[in-house]
Amino acid sequence: MSVIDNSGPCDVAIIGGGAAGVLTAIGVLRGAQQPLRVLILEPSLPLGRGVAYATTYPEHLLNVPAGKMGGFPDKVEDFLDYLLEVQAFPGVDRDILATHFVPRSHFADYLRLRLQQAVEASRAQLEIRAERVQALDRDTAGFQLTLASGQPLQARRVVLASGNALRPLPARGAGTLPDGKRVEAWDFDAVHGIAANADVAIVGSGLSMADTVVSLVATGHRGRIHVLSRHALLPLPHAKGPAADYDTEPLLKMDLRQRLHALRQHAAQAAERGIPWQNVMERIRPMGQTLWQTLSFDDQRRFLRHVVRYWDVHRHRIAASVHAQLMELQQQGQLQLHRGRLETAFADGACVQLTAFDKRRHPFQLDVQYVINATGVEMRAQAMRNVLLQQLLGSGIARPGPHGMGIDSAADGSLLDADGVVEPRVQVLGSLRIGRLWESLAIPELRAQAAQAATALLG
Repeated sequence: MSVIDNSGPCDVAIIGGGAAGVLTAIGVLRGAQQPLRVLILEPSLPLGRGVAYATTYPEHLLNVPAGKMGGFPDKVEDFLDYLLEVQAFPGVDRDILATHFVPRSHFADYLRLRLQQAVEASRAQLEIRAERVQALDRDTAGFQLTLASGQPLQARRVVLASGNALRPLPARGAGTLPDGKRVEAWDFDAVHGIAANADVAIVGSGLSMADTVVSLVATGHRGRIHVLSRHALLPLPHAKGPAADYDTEPLLKMDLRQRLHALRQHAAQAAERGIPWQNVMERIRPMGQTLWQTLSFDDQRRFLRHVVRYWDVHRHRIAASVHAQLMELQQQGQLQLHRGRLETAFADGACVQLTAFDKRRHPFQLDVQYVINATGVEMRAQAMRNVLLQQLLGSGIARPGPHGMGIDSAADGSLLDADGVVEPRVQVLGSLRIGRLWESLAIPELRAQAAQAATALLG
């Protein structure tokens, strides 16, 4: 797909070319009943990769079976259809392939093909610019966008789909570490370049940690792998088994404590019937946003303070094969799990010296050759280090979402300004809506938001 550099006005400017932005573009292209100019602004091409699907390494698997990864609410199996169309796994039966956790690189390819097909069939015109947007201001015709190149761009309507931001390494001295000694977990090439005999410390024990470990395994890593996190909870695996069938509606009338108690009871009752606890969680999967929104503000705060990590490991699970790798490395003693809060990180000759405190506030030290930041997605709008978001918040065009997470939006995804006034010409997608929706990062949520945004943009 070619990149077009055209400075004229556009009907729809989509800021961000990851999964959310591409799915929105597809929706607009498919729904356009008249000629429109649609523009995607994404500094890191090719499209469709973002952070989640940027990896090209086969060891990085989707965390959801292929049969559930379709990009469109009315075609949940569309990704599975694509894999069969392009013969990505020759000879594999459709029903079997639907249950596979396939390499993530396939999903970016899928998005780009569906986008190209939408372009070819649409009355609208799609253009792509490898540009970063630094400011957005209202004008009489809609919005004036300022690009990193300094060039202005006029747009009638705008989509904010800027994607995920990585949390900074939470340690004093982290910024002074020499280049190459501090590695971001999302820099997959840098992880692959780590010396095989080096001892490494991975800060964070979630999904990014799992990606890092399987990459180290793929390169034949022999050094020790230290995993440091506040709760020392590793991701849990998906499981097969009968579906859970309990009534979920009563959960919506419960407070946080009652919900946790009820879920534990449902899990225990399911186990007695041979149903894995994972399927108890699957039962409430479609209710994630409603469960969040029906909690009181105080209970949401309690969740974020005390429950979120336990929720993450039970809700955001990994392929059983990846979990088995983690368990084997831990049993062999190569992977060592440490519970503690990181305090400092300083270079000491060829090593990096980390100091942390355990739950009793006793200090301990790790000496490694590399420290890998796998602390996950930054949720606080003010800490996202995104120039555009800072400008929107500073100018009052946007305001932080609840609990300071993301930016605020209405139920239909329209931007809310500092006074709470709805701006329907700006649609907000993905991680930026996390404060309002909580569940706003995975494909089931993104495909619904993208479809909703496309309808609003064409209205």
